[in-house]
Amino acid sequence: MLFEVWAPQAEERVELQLQGAAHPLERDPERDGWWTAEAEAADGARYGYALDGGPVLPDPRSRRQPDGPDGLSAVVDHAAHTWRHDPPARGLRGAVLYELHIGTYTPEGTLDAAAARLDHLVELGITHVELMPLCPFPGRHGWGYEGVSLWAVHEPYGGPEALKRFVDTAHGLGLGVVLDVVHNHLGPSGNYLPAFGPYFTDTHHTPWGAAVNLDAPGSDEVRAFLLGSALAWLRDYRIDGLRLDAVHALADTRALTFLEELSAAVDALAAEQGRELFLIAESDLADPRTTTPRDAGGLGLHAQWNDDFHHALHTALTGESQGYYADFARAPLAALAKTLGHVFFHDGTYSTFRGRTHGRPVDRVRTPAHRFLGYSQTHDQVGNRATGDRLSASCSPGLLACAAALVLTGPFTPMLFMGEEWGASTPWQFFTDHTDPGLAEAVRNGRRREFAAHGWAEEDVPDPQDPATRDRSCLDWAERERQPHARLLAWYRELIALRAAQPDLTDPDLAAVRVAFDEEARWLAYRRGDLRVAVNFAKEPARVPLGTRVRVLAAWEPVEMPNGDGLMTLPPESCVILADV
Repeated sequence: MLFEVWAPQAEERVELQLQGAAHPLERDPERDGWWTAEAEAADGARYGYALDGGPVLPDPRSRRQPDGPDGLSAVVDHAAHTWRHDPPARGLRGAVLYELHIGTYTPEGTLDAAAARLDHLVELGITHVELMPLCPFPGRHGWGYEGVSLWAVHEPYGGPEALKRFVDTAHGLGLGVVLDVVHNHLGPSGNYLPAFGPYFTDTHHTPWGAAVNLDAPGSDEVRAFLLGSALAWLRDYRIDGLRLDAVHALADTRALTFLEELSAAVDALAAEQGRELFLIAESDLADPRTTTPRDAGGLGLHAQWNDDFHHALHTALTGESQGYYADFARAPLAALAKTLGHVFFHDGTYSTFRGRTHGRPVDRVRTPAHRFLGYSQTHDQVGNRATGDRLSASCSPGLLACAAALVLTGPFTPMLFMGEEWGASTPWQFFTDHTDPGLAEAVRNGRRREFAAHGWAEEDVPDPQDPATRDRSCLDWAERERQPHARLLAWYRELIALRAAQPDLTDPDLAAVRVAFDEEARWLAYRRGDLRVAVNFAKEPARVPLGTRVRVLAAWEPVEMPNGDGLMTLPPESCVILADV
């Protein structure tokens, strides 16, 4: 087989160490910086590269790291795998996503154990599972955002074959699979890329240090490295879509950006394979050009997370006003109403959190609503709280039901965070398993200092390196059978089924969304075609103008139907979905 590596940093020689035997590589005469060699190797064979007589390092394009990021790479023969199921024909319109972390979805924390629990998602009505990052990282447990080896699967999760089994099982159940990938930083632990070439540049700096090199000398190969990794997940593992972490942190000044290149390549692969593939961006820029098609001057990504909707909903539910919630907390229902109809709260308005104007308006006529994901909780918004507390720790079941109604009947593509469907009482905390003692201590102390600055006592911030922090974050599946969890789970199932049955709830027309609210009385209502949705966040009943010719499709609590004045009495902390008669 052909072994090849881009190693422009090597001055004199590159050597392949394969199963204990040395094989010299030759410079590729047609590709600057590339070295190649032919050698016989079976699936699972261990290998690495030594540059100029230095230590043996893992392959930057390693398909498997059996002993973790610091170990040797292993050959993977993807063609040898036999697939049982074809990917389902599922795009984003009409989708309901479910964000899932393999390491805490089950106590076992493996892909096979998670696959055995996918029937729960089918019964719930989910269409796509969104997996948090799977690339190898130090130790056994972690969030995955410090991964390296962008073609490989974390071995404690089960490695490459386990991911194929997971995807095949999901596809057999009719579920699509989305994978969270991280291009904006790697490591730092186990990151040997700088030894091979200019994968990073000091031209730009990010919160993680030197930026990934997307526009400095050598960036053509770095972009090809990232692009090849992304396509490999879609091609070799039959993943249906990718979630791109923090694209606002991709420093890229080239006329043709990396994101446009990636979008074009994914569209080409979709056409080649005859199936719908998509890219979902995480971005805090509030810039609709992220999802505007390339031929209309945009980046061409197919969807993006909408944190503005989350922030408005969170402040309406909790009253919190710290940090970035401050902009939304002054009038949370007005903020929520704006995001429901206009997507971004900051669309050229002043942000006190940033100290400047922020965002750009969305073209509500030309932009379909399903390009934006709506959610009440995510791994970020739960796990980046000091104690990893979910909404269930501070909100009543009624308020959780209101949040579900807004996410699942709103105009955006809904996304749930694992366990929210039954109001899981388990926290989801920040945990690591760094094998470098110095890095482990730096992360531990940094976490405590960060939250101490926001008023938390250091002793209240869980130790990320303590195995108990991860264990506390695992879902308690037995909760589903107990109250009030069972009732909330039934409500989620009812709402998701309603979304699937009512075309008005997947109508992509943002301009058709009509919202009314009363900030003081704390109710909000909106129309989606012939359907009306109303939520009451208050602890007192609310009289909401919903018309006289309506029937109840779903209600968290019994409601008093409107009389001649068209006012419906909505119980405290409750919600209702109505249809015109």
